[in-house]
Amino acid sequence: MSKIKFGTDGWRAIIADDFTVDNVARVSVAVAQWVKAAQPAGPSIVLGHDCRFAGELFAATAAKVFVNAGIKVRLARGIVSTPMVSLGAAHYKSAMGVILTASHNPPSYNGYKLKGIHGGPLVPSEVQQVEDMIPTQHGIDLASIDLAKAERDGLLEYIDLETMYVKHVEANFDLAAIRNSRLKLGYDAMYGAGQRVMPRILPEVQLLHCEHNPSFYGQAPEPIHKNLKEFSELIKNSDIACGLATDGDADRIGLYNGRGEFVDSHHIILLLIHYLVKYKKFTGKVVVAFSATPKVKKMCEHYGLEYQVTKIGFKYIAEIMINEDVLLGGEESGGIAIKGHIPERDGIWMGLTIWEFMAKSGKSLDDLIAEVYAIVGPFKYDRNDLHISEALKQDVLAKCQSGAFTAFGPYAVRKVETIDGFKFHFDNEQWLMIRASGTEPVLRCYAEADSDAGTKAILDACQKAIGA
Repeated sequence: MSKIKFGTDGWRAIIADDFTVDNVARVSVAVAQWVKAAQPAGPSIVLGHDCRFAGELFAATAAKVFVNAGIKVRLARGIVSTPMVSLGAAHYKSAMGVILTASHNPPSYNGYKLKGIHGGPLVPSEVQQVEDMIPTQHGIDLASIDLAKAERDGLLEYIDLETMYVKHVEANFDLAAIRNSRLKLGYDAMYGAGQRVMPRILPEVQLLHCEHNPSFYGQAPEPIHKNLKEFSELIKNSDIACGLATDGDADRIGLYNGRGEFVDSHHIILLLIHYLVKYKKFTGKVVVAFSATPKVKKMCEHYGLEYQVTKIGFKYIAEIMINEDVLLGGEESGGIAIKGHIPERDGIWMGLTIWEFMAKSGKSLDDLIAEVYAIVGPFKYDRNDLHISEALKQDVLAKCQSGAFTAFGPYAVRKVETIDGFKFHFDNEQWLMIRASGTEPVLRCYAEADSDAGTKAILDACQKAIGA
């Protein structure tokens, strides 16, 4: 059997290749062992799956392993988002929340995410403990385990996490203000797990790709502009004031202004801090991953907020949110969490916060971004994911490590940061970051400048320098 490893956010693999019933059972044996040690009196797990192929089969497999170990399983009915499972783990005080999802990965993948009793990603040291417990064989006769009997015996309970989530939203947002604002809003579920919940929260919202399609129409459900062209065109040709998109398990956000222009996560993070501090009078520390814009530090200095940078992977941010007073935790990839919710990324929650900001201020998204620019200065950001050979990837990383890159074309390197990957700082607050993906055979290149042309020039210079 292959070695199963958890990456930046769970274990992911290609369905019917490494992501099989037997391997899901192997991971579940380790989870069961960990949960019984962590919660010896009345151990319980909240379990769910998103809308990927065979989600129900894999969830049933995990449930069989858990009930066979004597663990109470609360299994979500139907498809659920990752934030719903995290909320359920916190609500039921379960030692573990498990969701079968590959998040934003291509449709051929499925995955296995671990959530803690606090309602967010299991902290890195505990993820490692689970990984170390995964056996080479699960040793269980899965066919002999009867889930109907487990339900009769009280070991299995079916729960409605979607309704729990909707009630949580209704208790924490001024939905009436959003409705009464007469803002025309749009939502693209990307065929993902947000497809049923948004129509329940705001039925007036114009919907796109809110139907079940496990193939995601052949496209990875990652909410970045190249995957959202249809949504962008819809907004351009309508009176939609703001468009929200979420990924396969609805924990990442994509955002559009009323002109159908993509608003990246750096801008969303800054908008959220601005709203929460200036308008809602919230306080707390801001924690961002290494790939986030340094403009966040500038915003924190403006508002007198403590600021911290972590390695990439929301589990590192969540660990701080569990233990400290954190206002916002965020990543460049669209995973953001804020105070007043669980320490978990939640694309729908962040979108609703932006919509509430627009509704209560009476301002457009562009007007609110202008308020942010008045504090930190205007900027543009872009990312280029290079699908290159493993040999070239390792060569580039070795050169980064050795300090071989002193310039990228005309951009002289003034400072290098190496928290997680390599961030090269240039003049005029411009920067480039190079990092290998933790879940895919990809080299990610990130750039920021004061114009779209500037970011493109930096990315082009990077690609030329590394010979891709």
